[in-house]
Amino acid sequence: MKANELKRGIIFRADNQNIVVKHVHVQSPSSRSGSTLYKVKGQDVVSKQKYERSFKGDESVELVDISRSGIQLLYRDADGCTFMDNETYEQYTLDEASIEEELPYLYEGIEGMLGLISNGVLLAIELPTIIVLEIIECAPAMKAASSSARTKPATMSTGLVVQVPEYLTPGEKIKINTDSGDFVSRA
Repeated sequence: MKANELKRGIIFRADNQNIVVKHVHVQSPSSRSGSTLYKVKGQDVVSKQKYERSFKGDESVELVDISRSGIQLLYRDADGCTFMDNETYEQYTLDEASIEEELPYLYEGIEGMLGLISNGVLLAIELPTIIVLEIIECAPAMKAASSSARTKPATMSTGLVVQVPEYLTPGEKIKINTDSGDFVSRA
């Protein structure tokens, strides 16, 4: 696989470590002869150590053999988050530090979540691109606010804070992009 095909959730092997990709930033060349760089931020699956490296687009990376399986969140406790495989009903626990970027989007009943499983061990989770959350707290709605007007911070049911248009009120459900953390639309 080429480095320009890397995206969030993919697990590859580098420097004798299995790295799960958390973020990919594409840096365009500043001159004609330059090549596009792909800055990959990730985490070692075993040691949870952070990983950062830049790849040229045509560089090869070795993918790790994993299976993707539908999972659901069962509960959160002091040990972390416990998930269940939707097909085998097998349970897996991940500590909160290994999924700290996904935690603000997690809630019971989330649909379309995938678990990345290798040798019977849950390595990481993959969130759906769009999720629906309820606004718990935000500034009062403005009567004259238009849909293209300014934004205000709103706190979601999971504790996530998102910038939303001024016309939204507490109790409304909205769609949020999990890749960027941005408001998409009303649900």
